[in-house]
Amino acid sequence: MKASDLFVKCLEAEGVEFIFGVPGEENADLMISLDNSPIRFILCRHEQAAAFMADVYGRLTGRAGVCLSTLGPGATNLVTGVANGNMDRSPMVVITGQGGTQRLHKESHQAMDIVDMFKPLTKWADMVQHPDNIPEMIRKAFKLAECEKPGACLVELPEDIAEMEAEGVPIPPVPTRRPGPDPKALVDAVGLIHAAKNPIILAGNGCVRKRSSEQLCRFVTRTGVGVVNTFMGKGAIPRSSEHCLFTIGLQSRDHVSCIMDEADLVIAIGYDLVEYDPMRWNQGNSKKILHIDFLPAEVDDQYRADVELIGDIANCLHGLIEALGDLEEPLFDISRHAKRRAEMIADFDSHNDDETTGTIRPQKALADCRAVLGPGDLLLSDVGAHKMWVARHFHCDEPNTCLIPNGFCSMGFALPGAISAKLIHPDKRVIAVCGDAGFLMNIQDFETAVRYNVPIVCLVWEDFAYGLIEWKQETHFGRHVDLSFRNPDFVKLAEAFGGYGAYVDKSADLQGALEKAFASGKPSIVAMPVDYAENLRLTKRLGELTCSL
Repeated sequence: MKASDLFVKCLEAEGVEFIFGVPGEENADLMISLDNSPIRFILCRHEQAAAFMADVYGRLTGRAGVCLSTLGPGATNLVTGVANGNMDRSPMVVITGQGGTQRLHKESHQAMDIVDMFKPLTKWADMVQHPDNIPEMIRKAFKLAECEKPGACLVELPEDIAEMEAEGVPIPPVPTRRPGPDPKALVDAVGLIHAAKNPIILAGNGCVRKRSSEQLCRFVTRTGVGVVNTFMGKGAIPRSSEHCLFTIGLQSRDHVSCIMDEADLVIAIGYDLVEYDPMRWNQGNSKKILHIDFLPAEVDDQYRADVELIGDIANCLHGLIEALGDLEEPLFDISRHAKRRAEMIADFDSHNDDETTGTIRPQKALADCRAVLGPGDLLLSDVGAHKMWVARHFHCDEPNTCLIPNGFCSMGFALPGAISAKLIHPDKRVIAVCGDAGFLMNIQDFETAVRYNVPIVCLVWEDFAYGLIEWKQETHFGRHVDLSFRNPDFVKLAEAFGGYGAYVDKSADLQGALEKAFASGKPSIVAMPVDYAENLRLTKRLGELTCSL
C-alpha cells in the first residue's frame, strides 16, 4: 500500500480518535489517506490551538493526543503547545510534514530541521526515512508518549516518503504492567511514617490518574494523613474529605503554607518539582521526604528524598497500605487540621453572596462556576491573574476536572483545551476561565468550536491589562509599567462567530448568565469586568498571616 495509507492504518491501530491540526501541501497524501479513515480530523485555525487540544486529550484520557502541521511555519506554530503538554506530562504524538528528502540537504523553500527543533521539547523526535519504517516509528512514538512519565513525541513524514509504496502492517499495542515498589524501600517508608509526628502528603499531577487517586484515598483514610495538592493535583481527593487541605502554589504564603511549615515528613506523591519549587516549602532541608513516583526524584538541594518508592503510584500506595498492616485506628489524628481547614473554607466562601455592581470579585466568579458545574464537569484555566484565583478558590470532587497549565504555563491554553475536553466528554459541562489577554491569543479557534458545534462556555475576566504581571510588579516594586490594552465587544464577537454572547457586570446575575449560556447550546462567551483590586488585598492579607495553631 501507499506509505501514507500505512501511516494511517498504524494510527488506527493505536486507537486514535481525533487528529487536531492545520494541514499543508506536504501533508497532502496523508490527508487523503485520512479521508478514508474513521479517525476524525479536527481542522483548527492555528497550529498552537491544535497542540493544546492534543495536550488536553492526553491529560483526560491517558492516551496520546495527536496534532498535525505542515513543515516550516506550521511546525514552528506547534512549538508552544507541544512544550506546554510535554512539561505538564501530557501524552502527545506530533505529526509534521516535511519537504522531499532530495532537497533537505540544501537551502530550500520552508525547509528547516524540525526534528532538532523539537528534541528539547519532546521525549523523542525523528523523521521517517524509509516507508517500511512507519509501523515501528508509530508504535515507538505512542509507546514512549504514553509510558510514565508521559510526554510528547514527534514523527516527521516527508512528502516524497508519504507517496511511496510501503511494505508492512501496523504493530499492535500490547499493554504492559507497570512495576511495583522495592520491598526494602517499603520497609524504610513504613519506618519513616512511624517515626513522624506530623506528616503531610503533597499530591502532584501524578495523583490525578484514576487508580492513583483511588489508592491515595485509601491511604489517607487508613493513616489519617492530610493532603495538600499542587495546582495540577486538584481532585486527587474530594474537596469534601476532611483530609483535603487544598492547594499550594501561590508565590506568597497562605494558610496551606502553615501546614507545610509544621510538617516533619512530606510524603510527595506524583510530584514534579516544576509544579512548585521545593525551596518554597523546604528551605534548609528541615523535613524528611518520602518520594513516591514513577521515576526517581530529580536532584535538587531542597529536595533530598530520604526514601524513594519507585513504580506505578497506585501499586506503590497499595504496597504501602499492605506494609503498614492492620491498623485498629489511623496512625494520625486528622482532626488536628480541622480548625485550619475550617478557616480556609470560610475564606474561600467569604464572597459567595456578593451583590456588587460594576465589577465582580474573583472569589464570587469561581463560586458561581463551582455552583453550575457538577462533580464530573470540567473547568480549564488559562494563564494569568485569574489562574491564581482558580488555584486558590476552585476545588474539585473528582480528579482531572480542573486543568491548569503549570509547568510551561502558556497563555492561550483554555479555549482550545475546552474544545478538546467537550469532544471527549460531550455529556459534561465545560467552562474555560480566561483573562482577556490569554483569551484573544487563540480566539480564532472559537470559530472551530462553532463549526463543529462544541458548546463550551468561555468566562472572560476583563481588566484590559496583563493583570498577573501588573500584580507581581506592584507587589515587588510598588508600581507597574504600562500593561494595558483595549478589547473588542465580546458579545458582538461571539455573535459574529455564530456563538452566544453575554456581558455581566452584576455579581448577583453571573450564575444565571452562566446557566443561560449552557442552555443556549452554542459555544458561548460570557464576559465580566473583574475586580482585580482583590489581588493586592489578598497579597496584603497573606502578608499579615500568622501561623497560629
